[in-house]
Amino acid sequence: MVYITRRETFSAAHRLFNPIFSNEENEKNFGKCSNPNWHGHNYVLEVVIAGEPNPETGFVLNIADLKEIIEYNVLSQVDHKNLNTETDFMSGIIPSTENLTIAIWKVLVDKIPNGKLYAVKLSETENNFFEYRGE
Repeated sequence: MVYITRRETFSAAHRLFNPIFSNEENEKNFGKCSNPNWHGHNYVLEVVIAGEPNPETGFVLNIADLKEIIEYNVLSQVDHKNLNTETDFMSGIIPSTENLTIAIWKVLVDKIPNGKLYAVKLSETENNFFEYRGE
């Protein structure tokens, strides 16, 4: 089994806010991430594909194809967007990085033509990393 990874970056704004909570409860649960004027991150996304190389190409999946899949299905939806209001696949979901990681998995899982989506990894800061493997 070979694992290939494509790394991409994007910038996005969001607000962690649960409408059933009062403003005080939101601030208590989410701190400065619940700022009503939003805040943003420069995210690093890693998409990992697992599979066996095709004997005719030597590729599990052409990395250029993977780049295009990520750009079309994810980056066009999130880069320089407000995750709360402009990203359809986050509609009705609190845009924590955990939820964003799962949502990106769900967007990509059926779009991989060769190999299998193994993991979606997302960093929101140099210290905070998130990973989802469809489990």
